[in-house]
Amino acid sequence: MPNSHLPPLDPIFFEAAQSSKAWPFEEAKRLVKRVERTGQKEVTFQTGYGPSGLPHIGTFGEVGRTNMVRNAFRLLTQDKIKTHLICFSDDMDGMRKVPPHLPNQEMLTQNLGKPLSSVPDPFDGSHKSFADHNNHRLMSFLDMFNFKYEFISSTEQYKSGAFDKALLRMLEVYDKIMDIILPTLGEERRATYSPFLPICPRTGIVLQVPMIRRDVEKGTITYIDEETGKEVETTVTGGAVKCQWKADWALRWYALGVDYEMAGKDLIESVKLSSRIVGALGSRPPEGFNFELFLDETGQKISKTKGNGISVEEWLTYASPQSISLFMYQKPKAAKRLFFDVIPKAMDEYFSFVTSYENQSIAEKLNNPVFHIHEGNVPKIEMPISFTLLLNLVSAANAHDKEVLWGFLSRYAPDATPQNQPELDKLAGYAIAYFNDFVKPTKKFRTPSDKEKQALVSLRDGLNNFADCVDAKELQNLVFAIGKEAEFEPLRDWFKALYQVLLGQDQGPRFGSFIALYGVKETQKLIDDALAGKFLS
Repeated sequence: MPNSHLPPLDPIFFEAAQSSKAWPFEEAKRLVKRVERTGQKEVTFQTGYGPSGLPHIGTFGEVGRTNMVRNAFRLLTQDKIKTHLICFSDDMDGMRKVPPHLPNQEMLTQNLGKPLSSVPDPFDGSHKSFADHNNHRLMSFLDMFNFKYEFISSTEQYKSGAFDKALLRMLEVYDKIMDIILPTLGEERRATYSPFLPICPRTGIVLQVPMIRRDVEKGTITYIDEETGKEVETTVTGGAVKCQWKADWALRWYALGVDYEMAGKDLIESVKLSSRIVGALGSRPPEGFNFELFLDETGQKISKTKGNGISVEEWLTYASPQSISLFMYQKPKAAKRLFFDVIPKAMDEYFSFVTSYENQSIAEKLNNPVFHIHEGNVPKIEMPISFTLLLNLVSAANAHDKEVLWGFLSRYAPDATPQNQPELDKLAGYAIAYFNDFVKPTKKFRTPSDKEKQALVSLRDGLNNFADCVDAKELQNLVFAIGKEAEFEPLRDWFKALYQVLLGQDQGPRFGSFIALYGVKETQKLIDDALAGKFLS
């Protein structure tokens, strides 16, 4: 049965996709070769998620990128191979530490060591557990982007018996797995390591204890309860144990038949070891690649536990869902800062790619990020103004609502209205929110030098010849001419002065475009107010 959200199956797209160098197609081609070797009729993609903290954009990015590879694969195979995307939550993992930014710290501390799915919801108690709260947050984000996926809970897989066959197989090849893992561990860790972590029947804590016996026929392991000193024999099935991380990853691949899963660069060694373990189980590891990690504003890796990343909710306060997808698409193997200051560029680049798409060749379209963001169904959007320029308009106009902004926009683009330009209307709302939270608090005006004052007066007077002009190019030429006449060297010092004196910031848009949008008379008044020192605190 055909999958939904199908990319274009036009033969021209199919032929062009064979030679496309876009990274989703490069990944999909390796998967096609895998299918050709195995002859399988279904391919399973998986993304993993640990609900030890609120999901951040990095979590979303893994799903988004995997979905791009999935759709590239469907185009390359003309949708003749059924595809399946799993979003797996490792919610049976023991809570090893309490994220410092969460509420109810004392309650969470009392539940350290228990599976995340057994820790009470620390927020408002509306969900069955801490993991359940985070799982639902993640699913709501994925649903917002219309991803087609199956959400699978580790706890449910273990407790329902879905993993039983794989667990018994892991018990059967226990020695092989130990031979793979032990050489990678320190002496102290080797003494206690086992691929199986029993769930203590007394405390509910996930135990890291050595095994003293195992019985393959009975499907059990035996360990010493460190508190009571007694031997405890437990089955490995039915949710009585969970597996250590690397063994657990291999267990999923084996039990779920995973064909493709990407992972962060920090997990390269884990991928190698889990691949060897799944080989010992009797299956083959999935295809995939290692993407670079996102960094926060200080250059540190973002972490759910630290809470130092951006949440999807936060990004969507200031920009569109498509801008997030674009950020994920671009250079997945390069480390990138993921902080609020990347948002304006992502927004402007998205509209630039959409605008260029319609007139591109088929090959160029397949290399255009928006083809992968929109699964081949790219909308036609004409954006008459950039997000960066809108931010500066909000600043200069002191606009606090979209109605004020539209007063300027309607003069600049007379045919545009909130009704026929809904994307521009959304952009205006994003600009106001972003300005209020990130630009306004950092604005710092300065007094112009004597040289700058003379140039500003020349610009103000020169604008008398451009009344009601909305030609950005003509206005930019005027600004250039005045800067050259005033002998600014380099010329960028003139523009820097305009931004700092008139807008209270170090950078800004093409100033001619700003004048065209803000208005000639309004810009003249802006210059007069700045010269009078009205913006200085």
